[in-house]
Amino acid sequence: MTAVETDREQAGTRARRREVPVAVLAAAVFLLSAALRMVNLGRSGDLFVDELIYRQLGVSAGQGQFPRTAEGTFFLHPPGFFYVEAGWGKIVGLGPDLVTGVYHARLLNAALGALTAVLVFLVVTRAGSRAAGVVAALLFAVDPYILRQNDRVMLDTQTMLLVLAGYLLLLTVAREPLPGRPRLRAAGAGLLFGLAVLTKDPAALITVLPLLLAVALGWGPPRRLLLISTAATLVPYGLYMVFVAGFGHLDAFWYAKSHGISRLFGTAQETGFNAPGAPSLAERLVDQTTTYASTYALLALGPVALVLLLRRSRDPVIRMLSLFYVCAGLTLAFALAQGTLEEQALYLLIVPTVVVLGAALAVLTQRSRQRRGTGSATRRVALTAGAGFLTAVVTFAGVSYVTTRTEPDDGYARLRVYLREHVPPGSAISSVDGGISSWALRDHYRLGTWVTPDSRLFVRARYLVVPWKVVEQGYGSLGAPVTRRLADQGKLVFAVHGRTYGELALYTLPLPHPAPVDRHPPAAAPPEAPRAH
Repeated sequence: MTAVETDREQAGTRARRREVPVAVLAAAVFLLSAALRMVNLGRSGDLFVDELIYRQLGVSAGQGQFPRTAEGTFFLHPPGFFYVEAGWGKIVGLGPDLVTGVYHARLLNAALGALTAVLVFLVVTRAGSRAAGVVAALLFAVDPYILRQNDRVMLDTQTMLLVLAGYLLLLTVAREPLPGRPRLRAAGAGLLFGLAVLTKDPAALITVLPLLLAVALGWGPPRRLLLISTAATLVPYGLYMVFVAGFGHLDAFWYAKSHGISRLFGTAQETGFNAPGAPSLAERLVDQTTTYASTYALLALGPVALVLLLRRSRDPVIRMLSLFYVCAGLTLAFALAQGTLEEQALYLLIVPTVVVLGAALAVLTQRSRQRRGTGSATRRVALTAGAGFLTAVVTFAGVSYVTTRTEPDDGYARLRVYLREHVPPGSAISSVDGGISSWALRDHYRLGTWVTPDSRLFVRARYLVVPWKVVEQGYGSLGAPVTRRLADQGKLVFAVHGRTYGELALYTLPLPHPAPVDRHPPAAAPPEAPRAH
């Protein structure tokens, strides 16, 4: 060994000794991510209709039932998250008040989001660079769109947590020599993937599909281990089906799932940007640029990172992560072209994008170390450009974070306070927004689409609630002009402005006068003259 090589080896040994332990970095990532998500968790985002539904499902699951709402047993989504939510409710309580219950459940998702940041760090570190893992975890921790999803009581956060946990375990058997008990590790990864599918069905498209592609292409872990993972993925859902059949719910299950499949493939377009009358996706993206520009920048860079990975690395870990990203992209592309495309679907792409960006940074870091002393000018330019991009993304995300956390967006919570003080419980309130008002107020009031004079008179509906942003974007049960004409008949008694729903307004409406009843019947008509035959 030459003196130069000896010096390099000693320098590398000293650098490794100075490295911060992985456990310490993981703890720091968790604490930072959790802190960012806990700040002003309730008031920074208004109630979302799915949150209200999922809270009720979690409460019913905590009572030992199949998750259900007032409308009946719920099979549109699998029950994985609802039982975790029920367990969380046993520990911290979900609160008897609807808003308090949602806020308590949001704490669960914030914790799950912080754990997901740790998994992003560990997965990218497994790809070959601890520094790249820290960068990827930081991008995940501060991204405004990811923060919004983690702040809501939605299924996607737990789904992606389980997906990444499965990949982290699967990647341990992707390189030679294999560690101890590789079959058990592969089965464990499959079970985690299965739990992700048991949380949200489309998770199969970013777990089972990559496994099958890896088997066909010979990428990633050995094929026998991939097949074990694939088989194990089916176990959790299979056990769920046994319970569904055992309790006699197969017909209800199949009805809900067939409808869900129709929505997934786009044959039934009830919600999302592809639904009739829905707002334009392009307009929505432009409208949200001031909040999510950094997210868009990361998404745009994802395909570039994929090309770099496929061209410069044959590492089975890198190839497995590439398949993860490709399947996520194909899933969203299909939803964009044909299926039901909703805003939360983007979460299943942005997280793989952050992972693949981190993996690309890891590959570039390794190649830079291997080529030390050559192309220094090129490396400096690349490093400067990369550092500038990351600085711009994190800075923008920071500004967006401060804006969203300091400007209150809690209209429905404030509306509930006003109603409690001024409107008797059980009063009838007309709503035209297609769902959110009904779920947010139904625990104390009667809500319905009572807009005609006869229907308002019949139920004595003296109030009208309108989240104007929902109505103006075409999501309401009435068009904006008709809603405005109805509101103009009454008096505005409450209004609050927020990011989520624009102006949330409550109007008092005069009850229509009943139609006059003629107490004097008309005189009988004279007899008809006989007709000639």
